[in-house]
Amino acid sequence: MQTRTFDHVDYLWDDEKANAFGDDQLALFLYRSNILGADLRITNYGGGNTSCKTFEKDPLTNQEVEVMWVKGSGGDIGTLTRQGIAGLYTDRLKDLKRVYRGLQYEDEMVGLFNHCLYDLNSKAPSIDTPLHGLLPFKHIDHLHPDALIAIAATKDSKKITEEIWGGTMGWVPWQRPGFDLGLQLEKCVSENPGIRGILLESHGLFTWGETSYECYMNSLEVIEMASEYIKRNVEKKGQVFGGKKIYSLPFEERLDKAASLAPLLRGLCSSDKPMIGHFTDDERVLEFINSHDLEKLAPLGTSCPDHFLRTKIQPLVLSIEKSDDLADTDSIVEKLAPQFEAYRTAYKDYYEACKHENSPAMRDPNPVVIIYPGVGMFTFAKNKQTARVASEFYINAINVMRGAEAISTYMALPRQEAFDIEYWLLEEAKLQRMPKERPLSRKVAVITGAAGGIGKAIADKLVEEGANVVITDVNEANLKALRNSYNQDTASTMICDVTNPVSIDNTYKSACIDFGGVDIVVHSAGLAISKPLEETAIADWDLLQNVLVKGQFLMIQKGVAIMAKQNLGGNIVNIASKNGLMAGPNNVGYGTAKAAQQHMTRLLAAELGAQKIRVNTVNPDGVIVGSKIWEGDWAEGRAKAHGISVDELPKHYAKRNLLNEIILPEDIANAVFTLVAILDKSTGNTINVDGGMANAFVR
Repeated sequence: MQTRTFDHVDYLWDDEKANAFGDDQLALFLYRSNILGADLRITNYGGGNTSCKTFEKDPLTNQEVEVMWVKGSGGDIGTLTRQGIAGLYTDRLKDLKRVYRGLQYEDEMVGLFNHCLYDLNSKAPSIDTPLHGLLPFKHIDHLHPDALIAIAATKDSKKITEEIWGGTMGWVPWQRPGFDLGLQLEKCVSENPGIRGILLESHGLFTWGETSYECYMNSLEVIEMASEYIKRNVEKKGQVFGGKKIYSLPFEERLDKAASLAPLLRGLCSSDKPMIGHFTDDERVLEFINSHDLEKLAPLGTSCPDHFLRTKIQPLVLSIEKSDDLADTDSIVEKLAPQFEAYRTAYKDYYEACKHENSPAMRDPNPVVIIYPGVGMFTFAKNKQTARVASEFYINAINVMRGAEAISTYMALPRQEAFDIEYWLLEEAKLQRMPKERPLSRKVAVITGAAGGIGKAIADKLVEEGANVVITDVNEANLKALRNSYNQDTASTMICDVTNPVSIDNTYKSACIDFGGVDIVVHSAGLAISKPLEETAIADWDLLQNVLVKGQFLMIQKGVAIMAKQNLGGNIVNIASKNGLMAGPNNVGYGTAKAAQQHMTRLLAAELGAQKIRVNTVNPDGVIVGSKIWEGDWAEGRAKAHGISVDELPKHYAKRNLLNEIILPEDIANAVFTLVAILDKSTGNTINVDGGMANAFVR
């Protein structure tokens, strides 16, 4: 086969990979799904579904039966695996027509899908299962390409479908997904034999083929034709969205504005539950939010159900100017607070006007998508991935509005239809099945000195417990080495010299852009110099004071300023040392700096308590395994002070504590987690993690 060239979608079929699957139709179906999901112009994360039908041996009758394999509920075709699909007897799905009682009883059909299962290890079948099962084709794609939804969301949708494809494409009016929509698709194919696909009004696309490759090519060709039609009309029209109304700020200024505003927005949209943020100034976003038609189109809301389930029905467009001084926090909050309250009130009115007797309780009324003309778009959700995906979905919605306005007039779903999807009992059941959130979900932590040793152990622990983490270190090589070991939706890395205010500003700017703000600051950056008084140089003293004490002060000062904007409280944990409590030889510079760290904790705990910002200390001791401090001169200095060799240090430190335990970086990480997640009414405290050193007891 020759590689096909498309202008508006990516042709990703690799003959060598596909041929390696041989006649394994299930493997080819998964391969097709993954390459379709790799192009966000074709479908969104978690959106759409794909299927194939094969003949298998029935374990009860030993007869050949047709089985449909389809993406299960809540999956994503781009990452679909064998564990994410459902296998159902095709004939049993068709037999459900005998018991279907009509639109009023749609939801009861979902439970019956389980009676059609062939593969007992199936993922839960989705609501779209009958849409595939009632169609007679071996391979089927149900996708949400921007170009097709743009056509589906115009007032002339049916007419334009005919204009582009003639009689080769069917068209079905809007209907909520379910068994009855499957019947409508079946009817459309029966009444229009030979069609290559069906356009669902305000929803998406169905295409098919006899082989996985034919299905893939059919999908790409249909999308390409729609995209080309829209492109021609955009070129003919000359401008989109009514043209430019305002100009964007330069790139760096946009990022500065976004970083400054994000914590304020995060605080305002966290009135129900804390949220994690995402920011984009993608050129498609800027074209829309700077246009004359923003005021007309944004309130209409999105059209495709997959879009507004993740973005809410409409965004909040901020009524502040790109030139406003965001440093004047009180003035900006005074402007923004009424806008958020108006949005919440409108959402409550929407809920009250559309709810049914059995509707689930109203969910968080705060906006998910927030638009700042001239700057960019923020999205806020329960975690980074959900916020990022919401952003991607709204960009898809922008593409849809752009295309629809170029060829006709954009039409959003009626509010009642939107509500019936958003508060569908089946959607609510899906939400209730989601795993319980981890203790630190919805939290953002900035950790210094985190490219190795204790700092990395803390980062790993907080990530494990659900936090988003900004991993900072002054060592660029160490940061680079671990950068790919974290998911982008979980952690980011940033070079940070804690003695440099500009470097610290850039670190917090990154935290605000990446995640919306900060809740936890852990100062773990450190070094150790062990020398007697007469050998301690001024340079040694200054270095210890700058990294340990000044660095702690600067990190807290900037972090608290962001926490104050959010008004969500916060946690600060300083990693000090038992040497700040216990006097010992050859340690004047290090011990003094650690004592200063500890007392700064007490001072700031007293000062910041009214803001619900808790400040605590963790004192490690003898963390030799995995600790970078023990590499080099420090180990030699401590060995000399104790009259032993370097090789004897681990054994020496393990035996000298009351518990005779080796202290690991993970032990320090557990103490930090305890302070930020469990001891939520503790501040100004010190936790010693040293195995028990009587001469370092706080009292």
